[in-house]
Amino acid sequence: MKTILLLIFIFTFYFYQGQSKKDIINVEKTENPIQKKYSGKIVFLSQNIATENLRDSDILNSAILQENGDLGIHAFFDNSLVNYLHQLEPLLSVDELLKKGNYQFSFYVDGKLIYQENLNTGTGTSDHKKFKTSLRIPLLSSKNEDSWGRYLWMRFYMAHNGIDALTAGNHILKIEIRPYINTSTIQTGSVIAEGQINLTVPAQNTTEQQIAIQPIQSNSGWNISQERINTEIIRILNKKIVENRFKNITGIVIIKEGKLLLEEYFNGSGRDSLQDTRSVGKSFSSALMGIAIKEGYLKSENQKLSEFYDLKLFKNYSPQKDNVTIKSLLTMSSGFDGNDENYESPGNEENMYPTENWVKFTLDLPMTENPIGKNWSYFTAGVVVSGDILDKTVPQGLKNYADQKLFQPLGITNYKWQFTPQQKPSLAGGLRMKALDFAKFGQLYQNNGVWSGKTLLSKEWIQKSFTNYFTDNPDFEGYGYLFWRKVYTVGNKSYEAFQSSGNGGNKIIIFTQIPVVIVITAQAYNKPYAHQQSEKIAQDYLLPALKMSNE
Repeated sequence: MKTILLLIFIFTFYFYQGQSKKDIINVEKTENPIQKKYSGKIVFLSQNIATENLRDSDILNSAILQENGDLGIHAFFDNSLVNYLHQLEPLLSVDELLKKGNYQFSFYVDGKLIYQENLNTGTGTSDHKKFKTSLRIPLLSSKNEDSWGRYLWMRFYMAHNGIDALTAGNHILKIEIRPYINTSTIQTGSVIAEGQINLTVPAQNTTEQQIAIQPIQSNSGWNISQERINTEIIRILNKKIVENRFKNITGIVIIKEGKLLLEEYFNGSGRDSLQDTRSVGKSFSSALMGIAIKEGYLKSENQKLSEFYDLKLFKNYSPQKDNVTIKSLLTMSSGFDGNDENYESPGNEENMYPTENWVKFTLDLPMTENPIGKNWSYFTAGVVVSGDILDKTVPQGLKNYADQKLFQPLGITNYKWQFTPQQKPSLAGGLRMKALDFAKFGQLYQNNGVWSGKTLLSKEWIQKSFTNYFTDNPDFEGYGYLFWRKVYTVGNKSYEAFQSSGNGGNKIIIFTQIPVVIVITAQAYNKPYAHQQSEKIAQDYLLPALKMSNE
């Protein structure tokens, strides 16, 4: 019996070993002579050229790195991705391979591995991954060509030290592509395409005045900190901002222990500039909701929409809609069919803005099958409804209430709302104010809701706001009451923060374990690097500069 079982095992093993060598899908025939010549290679191009039109003369051996220029790659394989994945996991079906695997990209600069990424399994079309043996990827595009390759490049360049490796001068950039599959563990195959290019990074002239730390002028409205800061780190940061290696940054403010430690402006911005921070304004909705509850105008964040609207008057009524809570709007888990990160979503904010009534647009939306409060998706329209609830319940409306209960106590007098079509303040975003005033909002949370001896927000509300309600979501670090959770790491130390975040890379970063508030204002609107560069500035420059001040 043991002999028979052993023979079965041996037969099965060699059967599947043989099967693994066979393709699971018949791929397209390689007819193009360039593709045959460069099979297993990555070539670099400065133009968008279809494979069938590609010639040797189009291929670059060297290039000048122009961040507003064009640089792309063609990768040529001797098989399709699915067949490579089949070699790694021969027992899986085509659909299972597509769900669990994709390409892995490795970026080297001057022989050193700088960044490696396993592409999300949803990246790229299934047909391409099944049948194609070539891949065209724009990395830099002067025409802003929409491509996951540009986001991949920006993650390498802006978020994972490519910008530091590609200093002024000559470098060799090498890219390798491998297949990977994630079952219980990640398996990676051999290199299926690789290539390199000589890159020249132009030097940019800067003056001492441009990179020097900017002195804090008088009449800031803050007490000035006497603590030391690592000036050399800030000078390096300023140089990169001036050289436009960090792009479209307009302001940086650091508050430590309630005192102004650093205040710098760039790209024509200044202390009196009203910064357009987009969705940073959403966090003000959270604060105003907390104030209204503290003063008794609302019972709690657990109140339901049915207490404020006759939902049967709106489209797509369901009993589930009655049970949507204010809390679920604040945590973006209401169950409405709205997701700003999905352009096909009915409730995407871009569908809301052209309508005549944003609240009606939102309440007309159908519900999903997601339980209320469980599934997170970024939903701007829900914040508009939270603002409308406030406007309906606080005395004299939301605009006056915000001014009297939040802005005046904080000494904020110069600001501009964005308004809904009904001329109500839009809490979806667009609130403009000075960088120093955004810092006051952040410091209010650092002070547990107290400003100048007066309690504006309850400590309990801040604790609720700074709680991660989605600990089981692997896609991001967490979300509270219209605040993002983010953990910054410097050396072997981690610093938890909750932050207001807006398009362009705008941030109010409030640390929970150290007495620090950082404000970064920027205008990199709709750029793939916007948030990554701001978080890199905070993690790799501002926090280390503060760390040195404690030594």
